[in-house]
Amino acid sequence: MDTGTHIVMGIALGGLATIDPVLTQDPVTTQAVLVGTIVGSNAPDFDTILKLRSNAVYIRNHRGITHSIPAVILWPILIAGVLSLFFPGANLLHVWLWTFLAVFLHVFVDIFNAYGTQALYPFTKRWIALGMINIFDPFIFTTHIFGFVLWYLGFDPGYTFLTIYTILIGYYIWRYLSRRHTIQVVKKEILDAENVIVCPTIRWSQKHVAVMTDDQFHVVEVKGDDLTVHDIYDRKPIPDNPMINAAVKNSNLAAFLSFSPVYRWEVENLEDGYEVRFIDLRYRSKGHYPFVAVVRMDENLTITTSFTGWVYSEKTLKRKLELATN
Repeated sequence: MDTGTHIVMGIALGGLATIDPVLTQDPVTTQAVLVGTIVGSNAPDFDTILKLRSNAVYIRNHRGITHSIPAVILWPILIAGVLSLFFPGANLLHVWLWTFLAVFLHVFVDIFNAYGTQALYPFTKRWIALGMINIFDPFIFTTHIFGFVLWYLGFDPGYTFLTIYTILIGYYIWRYLSRRHTIQVVKKEILDAENVIVCPTIRWSQKHVAVMTDDQFHVVEVKGDDLTVHDIYDRKPIPDNPMINAAVKNSNLAAFLSFSPVYRWEVENLEDGYEVRFIDLRYRSKGHYPFVAVVRMDENLTITTSFTGWVYSEKTLKRKLELATN
């Protein structure tokens, strides 16, 4: 989910925690738990700081180890330990329990969007992305804001957010059924579909879908029961040629390949060399594929510039390539 949703979830969990009898009798523990749930709800995304190093490092690691099983165990221990210094006398067991719930829910809700996490690491490095919820979901965010309004008006925060989270469980079940229906619509139209990757949009009924068959990629849009095919590409394996072999050694392209499950590639001859471009097919927006990896090299196959990340125009991509160094 987006940062804003993780923040409101952390505050909401602090309100939900007031149903804990220990907190009702201990204001110091209550304060520590509220801080713990807010920090814990955002702690796994502290790896965003990796953007300061490079996009390649960020893409390789974001939602990786910080969202793994060891991290879910260690984050609450670390946070509760630090909070014990600022809230002496707080019940550390309950601070840890509620902080653990905040960290766990952060990782848990992140697996429901198309980006996913490596939540089962170290047992597997596979990205788990269920494709049910958009990165920002207006319904989830709005229900939390509504809960805060009720809290401000004097409603009991514990039972208010217990009710809201019960509603959200039902919402997730509905979104699961909606995703399953989308896959059924796709397989009805594309009979030889092997793999269907659903990317929800901010609109409930609209999904971007990347479909893999034995020999093709289909980029489609599904609205309810209606399917529109936008693009079809031949499914070609990465070739064994000098340009590609030089490009895949680049850190930006390597990061892209470690993350993207469905992409097409192209090699273009330039006046002074070559350009190798890999394009993720999951995120088509307004006729453009914004998530790419581009490697440029001279005639001797020496890499001159490269980039991976999100760009929404060729003009922006050109500027980023000019600024990049290798």
